Amino acid sequence: MAMVLDRWLAVALDRLAERPVCGYVAAHAPAAEPTSLAALALIAHARLEAAQTALGWLQQLQAADGSVGVRAGEPRPGWPTALAICAWQAAIDRATDDQAHAIGRDRLATAVKRGVEWLLAIEGVALKPTPAMGHDPSIVGWPWVASTHSWLEPTAWAVLALRAAGQGDHLRTRDGLRLIEDRLLATGGCNYGNTSVLGQVLRPHIQPTGLALLALSGRATAIGKVARSCDYLTKTLDGSTAALSLSYGLMGLAAQHRIPEQLNDWLETACARTLRQGKNLHALALLSLAAAGDRGPLVLYREGAPR
Repeated sequence: MAMVLDRWLAVALDRLAERPVCGYVAAHAPAAEPTSLAALALIAHARLEAAQTALGWLQQLQAADGSVGVRAGEPRPGWPTALAICAWQAAIDRATDDQAHAIGRDRLATAVKRGVEWLLAIEGVALKPTPAMGHDPSIVGWPWVASTHSWLEPTAWAVLALRAAGQGDHLRTRDGLRLIEDRLLATGGCNYGNTSVLGQVLRPHIQPTGLALLALSGRATAIGKVARSCDYLTKTLDGSTAALSLSYGLMGLAAQHRIPEQLNDWLETACARTLRQGKNLHALALLSLAAAGDRGPLVLYREGAPR
């Protein structure tokens, strides 16, 4: 990426800097997921100071047990905890010595520790394998809601958070990676977490495929399915792809060293479309995060990375 920001990216980051604590759409109350993504996008492009409000708001949302709920007044389910951990840890990792005091690095480290402890205590309900389901339901990952089955997306976010926080060798992290690999379709890609049901192979979707490839960055296992998942994304993505799906797809490809030449053109087109439709800060955060390519804070195991 060039040192001088493309105009669309500068506009998107300026919008995020104006309101980093944001909801899913402009009229909605602030929520943990889009706010975490806004913080990550600002951090990815060296705007750590602009991310401080979001980082602090997420800390205020953190409950006594370490979890982070969906939004203020909605403490459960706690799946956004993983996204908050990713944002806090990215700030810790990228802060200069001069910035450390301003962002409260020690307080952020405490928030990460408490969030990780909560995350490690949450397990999806294991089920016995059955011919009716093509995936292995006995692998324990993370659920959307406590005391329910493990699903791909909350598991992928938990794995990203744990790897970011230095827990890549933890048994739960390894099991989470194994679950993600198990849920990849043999032909490439994945959906919400099933491979086949009652003998019917399910179709892949862009967003969970990109997220899965992000979580699997640097993994040598399941390499065939990973390569085929990258092939699925490169054949499916284009300038007409919806902003959220496009962003996750491009981040997944970046994590696997498959950045398309059209990355910036597609993101610029999606940003223009998003701005025409209204100030959707959730989408702008993801587009900006995807623009960081393999320098993004969610790409944890790129060449030369410390983890």
